[in-house]
Amino acid sequence: MSLPVPVITIGLLLLSNIFMTFAWYGHLKFKTSPILIVIFASWGIALFEYLLQVPANRIGHGYFSAAQLKTIQEVITLGVFVVFSTLYLQEPIRWNHLVGFAFIALGAWFIFATWGKAA
Repeated sequence: MSLPVPVITIGLLLLSNIFMTFAWYGHLKFKTSPILIVIFASWGIALFEYLLQVPANRIGHGYFSAAQLKTIQEVITLGVFVVFSTLYLQEPIRWNHLVGFAFIALGAWFIFATWGKAA
């Protein structure tokens, strides 16, 4: 039994986002490390992100439109970032951040709305 396309796509995008978040922001805890080392370490982590993200989009495209795939990616990115920011960087998420994220979620709702689609 194979998993449904949305489960595979979203699962791979979730995993890729975890790697991406560490590649982009994980080095912030190591500000004394030389920038060149940080860049190469980030590239190494980002490789794993691409190994998951590219197949996710390839598998999901057709079931989802490109705009929907990008929207799924951004919503997952925000969720992963909130967890990362609070647990790893120990930076609080404030009410204004949540309001901004809510507006992004509202935008995602519009992307997935089915108005005007042929039945």
